[in-house]
Amino acid sequence: MADRAPAAAPADPPDVTLGGAAFDALVRALDAGESVDHGGFTARPADADGDGYRVEAADGERHEGLSESGLHELASAHATAVTDWHFLTERVGEGGPRASFVRWLEGVDVHGVDAEGVAARYAALADGAAREWGQLLVSVRLGDRGDRVYEVRHADEAGADAADLDGYDDPLEARRLVKFDDDDRYRPLKTAPTLPTGWVFAALDHRSVYETVETVYPATVANWHREREGELDVNHWRETMERQSGIYGVIRTWDRGEGHEHVNWVAEATCDDSQCLKRREWEYDEETDLDVDGGDGVFPCREPCSLVVSAARKWTKLEGETERTYEFELTPSEKEQVEAIIDAVADDRTDEIREADVYEGANRYRTRFLRAKRFDEAGNLCGVPTDADEE
Repeated sequence: MADRAPAAAPADPPDVTLGGAAFDALVRALDAGESVDHGGFTARPADADGDGYRVEAADGERHEGLSESGLHELASAHATAVTDWHFLTERVGEGGPRASFVRWLEGVDVHGVDAEGVAARYAALADGAAREWGQLLVSVRLGDRGDRVYEVRHADEAGADAADLDGYDDPLEARRLVKFDDDDRYRPLKTAPTLPTGWVFAALDHRSVYETVETVYPATVANWHREREGELDVNHWRETMERQSGIYGVIRTWDRGEGHEHVNWVAEATCDDSQCLKRREWEYDEETDLDVDGGDGVFPCREPCSLVVSAARKWTKLEGETERTYEFELTPSEKEQVEAIIDAVADDRTDEIREADVYEGANRYRTRFLRAKRFDEAGNLCGVPTDADEE
């Protein structure tokens, strides 16, 4: 995952206006007996004698016995800290996946930041900062009253003019937009690296940006948050397959006490970064790790998904077949060509192979030549039937 932020932020934070909503929230908190300590600005309720509000600024200057107007004057002078407190604490909140995600976008620690952190963050947010979430680029910039404005687009179109993209503002529209890839092929796996391009969600607030991301990549923020909190419940291969019933119950027959090499094959085929953007956290079982790397995605995969289960059902049946010995006569180049074809299909590179590039083993014309030469009229490779009784 790549983080993208302004190359050089201004030395001082931008001018921010203290809005009425932020100040009203500050007064309500103090009148309720709460203290506000954020970004070097500390405000406390009136003392026991009710002599007014008390404020201590980052420079060490203390003020006591403040009236509401006096509090407003000081809060306005420290609008950066007060508006940041209001946004992160009062509007976004301090718990749950949405709050963690919004803070992460800005580089805020879940438990708060110091005075220098707020100033530097506001300086960066003035020009906008962005982070990648799968193939999404999620940007955030600062509003003039300390609010935030978010944008979501495809990461490959980071530099595209928003006017050249189709604009949307309803998070639910994302469900339709990401249903098919750029070649109009259905995307059965929502976290596959085949996200279509050509769209942008601009001017989102902190609620709708979360909803948009979760619509594109369902449950990814929730599971990422649970992992950060140490609460991610992982269901490994064996326990997941033991729960299968009906037509999927056959998968349980694949485990015969003969090791777990077959699960390595499944993970390599379906859970590689080139196939899924999740980072696989499930293993064979709680005590047995797989030999295949889990990937580098920012959001975790907590159990074998429905696509893996469906594919495993087919592979279980295929692996139940008895191996046979077939004898083919191929030239060395033809053997290498068969290998090249399998690699190209497995890596989804067939569309990248130019028709004129006959030096590429998986070239369409070269493959057609191999078929014309080595297939019989029944479609058997080298005339060798799959079953002996077909002869």
